Amino acid sequence: MSNQRDVSNWSDISKSKPEADGSFKRRPSSFRETIQKGGKFAPEKGRYHLYVSYACPWATRTLIVRKLKGLEDFIDVTVVSPRMGEHGWPFANVDAFPGAGVDPLFGSQHVKDLYLRAKPDYEGRFTVPVLWDKQTSTIVNNESSEIIRIFNSAFNDQLPEDKASLDLYPESLRKEIDDINEWVYDTVNNGVYKSGFAVSQGAYEAAVKPLFESLDRLEKTLTGKDYLVGDRLTEADVRLFVTIIRFDPVYVGHFKCNIRTIRDGYPAIHLWLRKLYWNNAAFKETNHFDHIKTHYYWSHPSINPHRIVPVGPVPDILPL
Repeated sequence: MSNQRDVSNWSDISKSKPEADGSFKRRPSSFRETIQKGGKFAPEKGRYHLYVSYACPWATRTLIVRKLKGLEDFIDVTVVSPRMGEHGWPFANVDAFPGAGVDPLFGSQHVKDLYLRAKPDYEGRFTVPVLWDKQTSTIVNNESSEIIRIFNSAFNDQLPEDKASLDLYPESLRKEIDDINEWVYDTVNNGVYKSGFAVSQGAYEAAVKPLFESLDRLEKTLTGKDYLVGDRLTEADVRLFVTIIRFDPVYVGHFKCNIRTIRDGYPAIHLWLRKLYWNNAAFKETNHFDHIKTHYYWSHPSINPHRIVPVGPVPDILPL
């Protein structure tokens, strides 16, 4: 789909403007509908399509929950190339990176084409994940924290008991999950970006120090435990995992989050990470280090102008 309107201000990350103090502020997602019985978007098998990047932590949240809940046959997935350039995330017909696919619905060249198809006057970042409704040809939701809750419950009455009974946001733990999500998002999930995209020393230090204070706090929380909240896997683990799995391969070097590494500085977090990765296919099989490392080191020329992708760490993740 072609569009003559110049949207490069939104598609080209090199044109992003920091705040006056040099800090990075993430804009909220724009499409915030849900899937529910009796609503505009009903929970119907095969109706929805998920567009993701393996590189993106926010998108990978949705892939993990999709697999945990057994929704592979309900919601198809297309993966974009990790090399995000001036037009944003490209499909494989533009950049045939191994593991990337073409858009099976519209043959789009970039994710931005989907946004402009759904809303021609859209102004905002062209982000993944994108949960697309094939019936009404529009975006249902592009906020990962909401998509994982949709996946957690919307299709339960159509799933086998073992998948339907898996609840990543149980009523009895919701307050604790919400509380931990709030500070983990601000200082860890988004904290690595606030550190990496800062363009002043003050803004960088104002982000990186709280990041490591929160990692210290998480280390205490996870000492002697397999999960963040209670004694069961919850969305809090999913949301933290996608940042921690990228930490040593990318954030330590690329985003200057180098006070400590996970593997050498946080034994409890490191054990929690490796148990999830090696013992649960939903975490391991949705994780692709080649996409992750290529994306960050290739797509941010203001940070890494020569687009050299580091060889290490070796291995990307240590064995249990």
